[in-house]
Amino acid sequence: MMGYKRLAIMIFLGFVFSFSVKCQKVIVEVHRFSIENAVHLQGVAVDRDFFYAINNSTITKHRKSDGAMVEIWDGREEGIIKHLNSGVVIKNKLYCANSNFPETPMVSSIEIFDTKTMKHIGTHSFGIFAGSATWVDYKGGCWWVAFANYNGKHSFEGRDNKWTSLVKFNKDWTEVESWVFPKEVLDAFAPNSNSGGNWSRNGNLYITGHDKKEMYIMKLPDAAFTLQLLQIVPAINPGQAIAIDRSEKKREIFYAVNREDDSVLVEEIK
Repeated sequence: MMGYKRLAIMIFLGFVFSFSVKCQKVIVEVHRFSIENAVHLQGVAVDRDFFYAINNSTITKHRKSDGAMVEIWDGREEGIIKHLNSGVVIKNKLYCANSNFPETPMVSSIEIFDTKTMKHIGTHSFGIFAGSATWVDYKGGCWWVAFANYNGKHSFEGRDNKWTSLVKFNKDWTEVESWVFPKEVLDAFAPNSNSGGNWSRNGNLYITGHDKKEMYIMKLPDAAFTLQLLQIVPAINPGQAIAIDRSEKKREIFYAVNREDDSVLVEEIK
């Protein structure tokens, strides 16, 4: 009888292990676009027909079909916007997280561009807030913004990367709720912080750090204040901001940047 029980347990554990392996996501490279004259690529945004390579003070608009640049916004001469971090396209408007990194005190804003003309058309200033705004997204009628804090020389007022938070705002930018990141993810970020993030259509958060080739799949907690880590997935891109291609209805495609060769990567989550 004990032999049958052991056999049954082994079969059950084998099934659980097999199911777990099948549920593990993987990321593969689909395409790579070289970005000429890139100046410190920070992130990328994407819509149905174009992607937008985001540098500190410039944004170039490219066709998704062949990567050709069709328009540029250049803020270098004006010198006001110095550290764009990421972007998301919502109804023909490109919303970019912007900060004064590495200066202190940390101040942040959301800068808004018309995707058709690539003209700067608006701004929302957080001023001195919870850290350095690194990414922005829109879900459920609310804005979601990550505010990064750092270890070492880029820390401010004794705050290390444990002070990094995800803040939810209503459509009028009134703060609603906020969450912190789990220790395992903060240790992976260290000495830097959270650089990229997007809501996936399955309701999970896809999060990236500053330089590790990893994606952290997370969710809001059922209780308390710490985001829940579901899975760490090896990625092609070494951190920085990402952009899920929401025009893709059947595949999970996201765009990312690679500073090693000044490229925009197209990757698929399987």
